[in-house]
Amino acid sequence: MALVRLAVTAGEPAGVGPELLVRLAATPLAASLVAITDRRLLERAARRCGVSIELIDDDGSPIDSRAACTLRVRHVPLEADEVPGQPDPRNASHVLATLAEAADGCLAGRYAAVVTAPLQKSSINDAGIAFSGHTEFFARRAGAEVVMMLASPQLRVALATTHLPLAAVPAAITPVLLTRVLRIVDAELRGKFGIDQPRIAVLGLNPHAGEGGHLGREEIDTMIPVLDALRGEGMHLLGPLPADTAFVPAQRAHYDAVLAMYHDQALPVLKSEAFDRTVNLTLGLPFIRTSVDHGTALDLAGTGRADPSSLIAAARLALLLVARGQEQHGP
Repeated sequence: MALVRLAVTAGEPAGVGPELLVRLAATPLAASLVAITDRRLLERAARRCGVSIELIDDDGSPIDSRAACTLRVRHVPLEADEVPGQPDPRNASHVLATLAEAADGCLAGRYAAVVTAPLQKSSINDAGIAFSGHTEFFARRAGAEVVMMLASPQLRVALATTHLPLAAVPAAITPVLLTRVLRIVDAELRGKFGIDQPRIAVLGLNPHAGEGGHLGREEIDTMIPVLDALRGEGMHLLGPLPADTAFVPAQRAHYDAVLAMYHDQALPVLKSEAFDRTVNLTLGLPFIRTSVDHGTALDLAGTGRADPSSLIAAARLALLLVARGQEQHGP
């Protein structure tokens, strides 16, 4: 039986992504790994890591097995050779080209899923290209409405807003946004995670979920009417809940996922307890996309010491979601 083809992007060339990708390839993961990046970048990363890796030009053909330390490559050339720890805006076009190939390849059926290593958003913006992140890029490329979720073995957290300044969050939490996000999360918990009746805990925006309007009225004026309307459609929604107590063990038993209102409201909890096992995934895309839950770690780039655990977890989750989709819909 042919192995699942996973596209893997290397992210920021000057970051730890290329080294993580090489270490992923050194594992016996049962997948046809296709690195979308510069072949020479991988060769240099392998030398820094002290890993002997066989790089094979990808011709798109299926394979039934993969030996550890072998990696197929879809070559996308760098504009300038990387200097570890020093992102170069000249390579912004290279990074975006790797993401475009991964997305377009998934849409065309060349890859079953894409797994992404971390990139440096500031370097792309320094090149004069407006860019806010992987999630937003893939959403535009696929013409899809999406939601960012981070998942560990113990906890799943989706975000109503992603890379917004905190001052812009209250105005962004609208009935239209909340309705769209909750419908996507509910549908993907059913479709991707196989949960028949998902239970979603919705965090309030304000301390103590507004405390009856004394600490803010967003819960009363915006959130509660949306949650009540969606409950009327059959969704199982808890909240709005105070964020400071929503993650205690007694609460966790009552939900399958959490919807946080902004990026740092819930992610510190997740990352503090399972940083090396947490995976970033994009809900709502017409293909599977998973990623590491950390940044480019420029201080570690070039040392060969970066921990590949999150990238390995992302690849394993991608394989699990592909297998679950095949069980539901056929290969």
